[in-house]
Amino acid sequence: MQHYIETEGDTVEEAIEHALTELEATRDQVTIDIVNEPTKGILNFGAKPAKIRATLKQDVSSAPDTILREILSRMRIDAEVESSFVDGSTHLNIVTDSPALLIGKHGQTLDAIERLLNCIVNKASLVKRRVFVNTEGYRERREERLVEMAHQVAEKVRYTDREVILAPMSARDRRIIHVTLKEDEVVSTYSQGEGEMRRVVVTTQQP
Repeated sequence: MQHYIETEGDTVEEAIEHALTELEATRDQVTIDIVNEPTKGILNFGAKPAKIRATLKQDVSSAPDTILREILSRMRIDAEVESSFVDGSTHLNIVTDSPALLIGKHGQTLDAIERLLNCIVNKASLVKRRVFVNTEGYRERREERLVEMAHQVAEKVRYTDREVILAPMSARDRRIIHVTLKEDEVVSTYSQGEGEMRRVVVTTQQP
């Protein structure tokens, strides 16, 4: 699937420059289609800006959704892949009858697939892009549980005035805890440990 954005400007060239800036691409890395030429209108009324559509040039075989389908096929997982382009990143949603197998414990399998996909895509792509992988709304449910847990742990730390060390988490999950409690006036958070054993510590001691 090709990804494109539409941008506007006082001139076609200005609209193209906006698109290249947003895509972080060079002129030879995109295909430009003019949607609307600029019009001046009458006495400055009814004037319309130039509008163009910029599409990243990409070999179909190296498209993120194509690569993900190949990964899933090799894992013998029957699934469909839905692709969308949001805020400069590719979001892939996997529709499958076997979400538990795909997600793994605390999302470890899904995270591994996402890391592998990003490595492959960015090695082959002209423009470096972040690819996010989700299935059956797992990322949203996981975030909701982590936010709820963060508030519960913070309440415990405030009540006992004793720090709590959480179980090892992925960088994505740790970030959710940190962001959730960032504005708390009593507790603070920091990470400790290395690699897969890195944990979040919730404490009343301000850094």
